[in-house]
Amino acid sequence: MVMNEKKEQKTDPQACSYITFNTVDWVDVFVRPVYKQIIVDELNCCIVSKGLIVYAWCLMSNHLHLLARNSDPGGLARIERDFKKVTTNKILEALDTSTDLRKEWMLRRFEHCSQSLKRIEKFQVWQTCSNPSFIDFKQVFKLKEKVLHIHENPVRDGIVDRPGDYLFSSARDYDGVKGLVRTTVIDFKDLLKQMIRT
Repeated sequence: MVMNEKKEQKTDPQACSYITFNTVDWVDVFVRPVYKQIIVDELNCCIVSKGLIVYAWCLMSNHLHLLARNSDPGGLARIERDFKKVTTNKILEALDTSTDLRKEWMLRRFEHCSQSLKRIEKFQVWQTCSNPSFIDFKQVFKLKEKVLHIHENPVRDGIVDRPGDYLFSSARDYDGVKGLVRTTVIDFKDLLKQMIRT
């Protein structure tokens, strides 16, 4: 019985997951535009070619928040694995050709974490655990709370005064401005109407 419920959750078209990808040792990788662009490009690639649907996102210096689902029955786990692998390789390539003063320090951190986890890969950029939490679209207030939480990250960190002023986030899309990632904006008014009707 429990197995069936879990299976339904994975394929439920009216559901999504709140996920956070953290860098190892909370290394502030995403402070330079070249590394930020890698994340933006790969998110868009996953949306176009892998069925990822992103409802909200925010890239901070050492973590990425996502509210997303996968239209493919394979679920988000496969996309997460591929996303981390591709972005790790591209970040390492960018580091190799960069003049970043933190280059050697970051590579040492990535290598140390990989050795600590006894990984095959020489370098580990992302923590292995993302702790996704499932949210049904019928939970409108919880869904809205997560979107706001994601968008308010740069405000809480004192980077911007308003969420929509932060470039590396879907807050701009929710303000009616086209953002960097192909975001599917949630119409909360419509969701509330649907909830009232049912």
